[in-house]
Amino acid sequence: MSERRVVVTGLGAVTSVGKTVDDFWQNVLAGKSGAGPITRFDASRFKTKFACEVKDFDVLDYFDRKEARKYDLFTHFAVVAADEAIKDAGIDKENVDVERTGVIFSSGNGGLITFENLVIDYVDSGYNPRFNPFFVTKVISNTSAGLISIKHGFQGVNYCPVAACASSSISIIEAFNHIKWNKAEVIVAGGSEAPISQATIGGFGAMRALSTENENPQGASRPFDNTRSGFVAGEGGGAVILEEREHAIARGAHIYAEVVGGGLSADAHHIAMSHSQGRGAYLSMKQALAEGGITPQDVDYINVHATSTPIGDIAEANALKNLYQGNYANLCVSATKSTTGHLMGGAGAIEAIISIKSLTDGVVPPTINTKTIDTEIDQNLDIVTTKARKKEVNYAMSNTFGFGGHNATVLFKKV
Repeated sequence: MSERRVVVTGLGAVTSVGKTVDDFWQNVLAGKSGAGPITRFDASRFKTKFACEVKDFDVLDYFDRKEARKYDLFTHFAVVAADEAIKDAGIDKENVDVERTGVIFSSGNGGLITFENLVIDYVDSGYNPRFNPFFVTKVISNTSAGLISIKHGFQGVNYCPVAACASSSISIIEAFNHIKWNKAEVIVAGGSEAPISQATIGGFGAMRALSTENENPQGASRPFDNTRSGFVAGEGGGAVILEEREHAIARGAHIYAEVVGGGLSADAHHIAMSHSQGRGAYLSMKQALAEGGITPQDVDYINVHATSTPIGDIAEANALKNLYQGNYANLCVSATKSTTGHLMGGAGAIEAIISIKSLTDGVVPPTINTKTIDTEIDQNLDIVTTKARKKEVNYAMSNTFGFGGHNATVLFKKV
């Protein structure tokens, strides 16, 4: 049996720079930063006092009050992004086979805000063991995948890959695989995160992973720059509808792009630090290219993981250098976490959307704030800075890497 082809037919996003795909994309192209003072809690005692929060997000615009209280913010983001993507794709339980329509949706951390608040309340109440009956389902990471399927009646494959910041890229790769394997026709894939909590900001701060440039939040994330000092936490979610190509054509769906490759690997090196030469990143990109049947020189754009950390950015640049052997040909890269912040488990989903839009619109978004490229990075690597660049993009890749040494690369093709 010939291998089934997989296309993207719907997009949805909730981010710090836009609560719809159109707004998100336009602001990414414009180089608008989503960073600002933290409002989710009193951050005055923390070294880092800013993050990329979703602005003016009223959950009651999307859920009724009773339903909203059952779920953590990460699930709110997931459902809103998925609903937009499902509507965009024009699918519902009346026009697809629900038994072959699935949901693979990730979160790296689950309901951290809910967990933190309950522990605080538990201690403040004198250890009164009266827990919210929805506590467990608000916290567990797979709630979003389950709720999306319940809301839309999709009964196919349903689960939640968890691999830190690589999570939602893995969701997309797993959806791609399931459709190729003839185990599904349509899958809602993606991920969301709501990590702006005291524990998360404190924990990453203790690791010295976060920028502490509180006087300049919007300029704090500057991947590849020789003065970069850490990442900026972000929140939100993204969703893509993956569909078997002939199925999409038969129902007259709009096709954004084709998914042609996915690579997964491990650094096998350190629990929280990338291998200095980007060993795992090199392997995940190599696998994605091999599955797509193309060479590195065929890729026009890579949305790189680059979070603006001193070690991680160099590791990814070294992986690219090893993969390309100095022959970058038509390649350019950009690091859009400089705009959105780092959505952790949701990063891969929104960066996949950016990669797809670069194909459809023929434009590459900028890496904002980056002025002087670190001298340890190959100076021949074409990093798009300052402003968006018009460019024909036929193949685009998206990289995401997570603590534990998890690496994921997705390869998209223009249609």
